[in-house]
Amino acid sequence: MNPIRVVVADDHPIVRAGIVGLLGTAAGIEVVGEASNGAEAVELARAEHPDLVLMDLRMPGVDGASATAEIVASVPGTRVLVLTTYETDEHILSAIEAGAGGYLLKAAPQEEILAGIRAVAGGETVLAPSIAAKLVARVRADAAEPAEAAPSLSPRELEVLRLVAAGRSNPEIARELFIGEATVKTHLLHVFEKLGVSDRTRAVTRAMELGLL
Repeated sequence: MNPIRVVVADDHPIVRAGIVGLLGTAAGIEVVGEASNGAEAVELARAEHPDLVLMDLRMPGVDGASATAEIVASVPGTRVLVLTTYETDEHILSAIEAGAGGYLLKAAPQEEILAGIRAVAGGETVLAPSIAAKLVARVRADAAEPAEAAPSLSPRELEVLRLVAAGRSNPEIARELFIGEATVKTHLLHVFEKLGVSDRTRAVTRAMELGLL
């Protein structure tokens, strides 16, 4: 099986070296480039076509959210996982709206970061629990605005979507609900269709906007 090819983008040399060192000891992960700012991250992504860019948010020049948007738009097949110390509503929303496939904090355990890389590279969505909670709070704070009619999701579809919002992967959802992984994927496809979205991250944020989560 081919290793997950990763570009690491962080403007702090010591932090970046620590992340590269961690990934260097992980099975099935290969670091193919290092960037100290968003512009370098975009350039490396276009040159290397990695499976994933591990992206900090606050960097000089082009920030992480802007770089994420450029990579998602111009490098098909490359996913972005935000790894940062920042968890304000503004940072979270800017990253997700830019197309990030996940959002983790640098304070997370190393195994959680490695699992997040593997999950996002495989097309899953990963949100740190505190990030998911902030998204819920943000959506509820906006609830005073006239509500848009929400589509009708089945109880099982809602169960699957809640577990996605909690950061569970498809195999984890299948085990937790005692159903097959193919069934999980089918439920998600139905959710995507009903919500008018094309990926897990947007499905969660859209469901929050509509008051389903």
